[in-house]
Amino acid sequence: MNAKSPHSKARDRRVADSIPRTFVDRAPEGWRPYLRLARYDRPIGFWLLAIPCFWGLALATMDTGASWSMAGYAALFAIGAIAMRGAGCTWNDIADRDLDAKVARTADRPLAAGTITVKQALIFLAAQCAVGALVLLFLPLTAIAIALAALLLVAAYPFMKRITWWPQVWLGLTFNWGVLVGYAALGGADWIAASLLYAAAALWTLGYDTIYACQDMEDDALVGVKSSARALGHAIGPAVGAIYGTSLVLTALAAIKAGAGLIFAPVFAAYAVHLVWQASRFRPDDGAACLAHFKSNREAGLILLAALLLGALAPM
Repeated sequence: MNAKSPHSKARDRRVADSIPRTFVDRAPEGWRPYLRLARYDRPIGFWLLAIPCFWGLALATMDTGASWSMAGYAALFAIGAIAMRGAGCTWNDIADRDLDAKVARTADRPLAAGTITVKQALIFLAAQCAVGALVLLFLPLTAIAIALAALLLVAAYPFMKRITWWPQVWLGLTFNWGVLVGYAALGGADWIAASLLYAAAALWTLGYDTIYACQDMEDDALVGVKSSARALGHAIGPAVGAIYGTSLVLTALAAIKAGAGLIFAPVFAAYAVHLVWQASRFRPDDGAACLAHFKSNREAGLILLAALLLGALAPM
């Protein structure tokens, strides 16, 4: 049997995470490029942006006891996460359209493929930002100020892969800003606990996005794009384990500092087991498996959310 050519390998990688068959493919034809631009065909990103906001709300509930208002804010953050993740992806694709055209997994993205224009994408970006701004109007002033401070992180992210080997660190700082916004929304006052959880969440993202970046290592090397996966090389497995381990320690410290009850511990242990499973089982050369492990972080994040909520319901 002949070995696969580089082109056939590229096609195999693209199948893992390019344009899955979803409701987007059944949407009106004119809508599809915009839905794909905002990644509605890959909702995992919405979850990974919203979950840290929910973590921040749960942590603040330990401090304030304001559980009655948590549900309303959670709904607002869910809407905001959908709008702003779509806006972030749109901005990322505007900045990366030339690079995306050279990478097998991203060559079908609307701007790279030419199915919409940059002008159309900018109008769509503005519309999504308007929805995000509307959500902000329902938040306290402190939370609004903290949320607006993230704009620089969001704007700079697409360019990080060109100037640093660790763009995943920047993504972690950006994607988990919602921990701080959620915490402020409920009036939390223990900012040491909130900062510990934010740092833990940023490391969580560094870990799972390093796993995700394994899919693109060959193409990234060809086009000169940097990533933590490329930087770590053969040490990637132990490194992800160490990153997740540090994240777990910081998460536990945040919960203890906030006064989580003992009921937090067994569910947190399940979260720890999930991260250990990811770090020990993923294989950098198996793109489909890396994608599956990356997507499993929705479940991981929800497990930790359950632990934090239980800790809030039965504080020490």
